[in-house]
Amino acid sequence: MSLTFPIQAKLKDGSPVQVLLAGERDIEPLRALYRIIVDEGTSYPHDRFPDHDDFMDYWFRGKTTVAAYVPDREGATAMAGAFYLKPNWPGRARLVANAGFIVAPEWRKQGLGWLLGATMLEYARQLGYRSVIFNLVFSENVWARRLWERLGFRELAVLPGAVRKSDGTFQDAVIMFQSLSTPSSPL
Repeated sequence: MSLTFPIQAKLKDGSPVQVLLAGERDIEPLRALYRIIVDEGTSYPHDRFPDHDDFMDYWFRGKTTVAAYVPDREGATAMAGAFYLKPNWPGRARLVANAGFIVAPEWRKQGLGWLLGATMLEYARQLGYRSVIFNLVFSENVWARRLWERLGFRELAVLPGAVRKSDGTFQDAVIMFQSLSTPSSPL
């Protein structure tokens, strides 16, 4: 299967969603959504919101960025979710992808995370990646871990106490992996 963006899909409740390759006009909606995610402090390592250059490095430079809008970019009041896809390492290991995902609080538990994850896996295959690794899944982010397991990821390792929480205590980080060498598409 070959993906062609934009993708029109539906969420669990039947809401239409548009998934598209992000460009210049998606930077500010993504910044607004990422600010919410960073402020939550439950899924990304930033302890403060990155400045513009750091944000661009994290989400756009050297990456493919995909955005989701409900019902579409023209009719949405805000971005519903997004992911980036990039090589995890350079050179000989560049065919191992890394990706990061965010979903707006109001669109969680409606199938958007699954749609973005399934889209990323198929797109990664299409781009020639051989596998995907998540370097830092917060252990207490149970919803994300369950989602990745449903999409075929497995845990490779646990990094004890790797993430400082907002209250000063620590939680583990989980490294998750999926091979893309078998052609089984979740879409």
